[in-house]
Amino acid sequence: MVSRDKCNPKKCGLECIKYCPQVKSGEEDTIRLDEENLLIIDEGLCTGCGICVRVCPFSAISIVNLPAPVVGEEIHRYGKNGFVLYRLPIPRRGAIVGMIGPNGVGKTTVLRILSGALKPNLGALEEEPSWEDIMERFRGSELQDHFKNISEGGITVSMKPERIDLIPKVVRGTVSEILGRADQTGRRKEIMELLSLKGLEDRDVTQLSGGELQRLAVAVACLKDADLYVFDEPSNYLDIYQRMSVAKAIRSILREDRSILLAEHDLAMLDYLSDYVHIMYGLPDVYGIVSFPHSSRDGINIFLDGYLPEDNVRFRDYSIKFVKRGAAKPTERTPLVVYTNLVKKYDESFRLDVGEGEIIAGEVVVALGPNGIGKTTFVRILAGELEPDSGNVLTSGLKVAYKPQYLRSDFEGTVEELLRRVAGSFYSSSYFKTEVLRRLRLSGLLDRRVDELSGGALQRVAIAATLARDADVYLLDEPSAFLDVEMRLAAANAIKRRVEGDNKAAIVVEHDLLMAESLADRVMVFRGKPGVHGLAEGPLEVSKGMNRFLKDVDITIRRDPSTGRPRVNKPGSKMDQMARSSGIYYA
Repeated sequence: MVSRDKCNPKKCGLECIKYCPQVKSGEEDTIRLDEENLLIIDEGLCTGCGICVRVCPFSAISIVNLPAPVVGEEIHRYGKNGFVLYRLPIPRRGAIVGMIGPNGVGKTTVLRILSGALKPNLGALEEEPSWEDIMERFRGSELQDHFKNISEGGITVSMKPERIDLIPKVVRGTVSEILGRADQTGRRKEIMELLSLKGLEDRDVTQLSGGELQRLAVAVACLKDADLYVFDEPSNYLDIYQRMSVAKAIRSILREDRSILLAEHDLAMLDYLSDYVHIMYGLPDVYGIVSFPHSSRDGINIFLDGYLPEDNVRFRDYSIKFVKRGAAKPTERTPLVVYTNLVKKYDESFRLDVGEGEIIAGEVVVALGPNGIGKTTFVRILAGELEPDSGNVLTSGLKVAYKPQYLRSDFEGTVEELLRRVAGSFYSSSYFKTEVLRRLRLSGLLDRRVDELSGGALQRVAIAATLARDADVYLLDEPSAFLDVEMRLAAANAIKRRVEGDNKAAIVVEHDLLMAESLADRVMVFRGKPGVHGLAEGPLEVSKGMNRFLKDVDITIRRDPSTGRPRVNKPGSKMDQMARSSGIYYA
């Protein structure tokens, strides 16, 4: 890139052309002058050597690389023309090393290699390298000793896998029996209390929900006495309360002689947990590259910016910023949904009370609260799937589109067939193609069968199918589940765009703090005792609702000065103490 304002070939003497190794007499030059006597860089011929950047006296030239395979740094290749992983993070004793990046760039592969579950082939398919070859490859780095310990069995690993839904297929027994077999540290009671597993001791593993399985898997990993602990996406299925509890449990096992590796999509949790962060980028399902380590704050900010300075790589063509929502602007728009005081009872086991309220056209209302507190019940009442025991929902015949929490993939057909069926003529509109298909990156999935999709792909299709419907009110229950960071924010933008400017509204149940803030025009706060009694307040102005919610969760947040993203304060820190003393939990 050449800055037209700074470029002055007459004064500089064209030093960049003199030194450029690609400029050859009689051929089309890499660097040349245009009709206005300004420099032009031929991107097809430029090798990105950076010489012109260094010799330019006016700093008019800059070269930024795009993501590309790092030849010579292959770590593992899955078959001919298969996925390739480049570079590895380095586990650090006494520290938590986190990884952040989109789905499909090799985070799970990294964790399997460093845990010893997968032997790296260094990109060679013809002949498997020996452990001596692998150690020679990493000679002089900490990874040399790490792989030596793995090859000699001198390292013990405790791993929490990503696919917790497979646990009941390979593990037998009750929660108490499983934890008893795993406990090597004598902290069983402490970890059970921290992860709210008390009361589930006699429950068989096959009877556990997704959130209960996740907390059980984290507990098992924490109870083992190991040198390396690996946690692959420990926040899935968990509400914000439980995510903070899991974070505290993981932090509690850290010692000077232990290392912890973590892959996570929840930025608030990743920031709260990690000491160092590696960014992973590349082309999903084709290749992935691991960056050099950064501090937690810097690593997440670099990921949000989309530019990796040490490699001079722009891996995303836009940066992500967060803006704190102020007070809602006064509006004269007629409410789309009005509901009186609602009560819903499930025998004698659970009761939900919802105070009267209204949903305004053009707004997104985010429902916050722990699991089992009645958020899904409230959404299903608005969707017409459940009848309240008392109270009324007045929608004046409005049409409702509903995406449930638990997705089904039993549609016998392709993604395109499903979307065409629910969208009708709207499918062919430029708006749907741009704001839904392109934003959710579904173009490459249109020919795939719905029943063959992964969890993340199925979630994107479910969001698209909901937004494709001709509705007045869109109800989405946990749309961020299984999505990576970029896709969560893309989904938030797609939802916002669907309701703005039209006589439509959306209600979203969400557990990701950053996505909730990105979405919310107003907030509903669900409080009470999970599984026993839920009480819904609001919709409230964002600052008031978030402050009340964070006080219930018992965390405070501050703002990152570079990106504006909310960051969870460490308990007992100066910022945390100041926030609590002022009563302002939501900065």
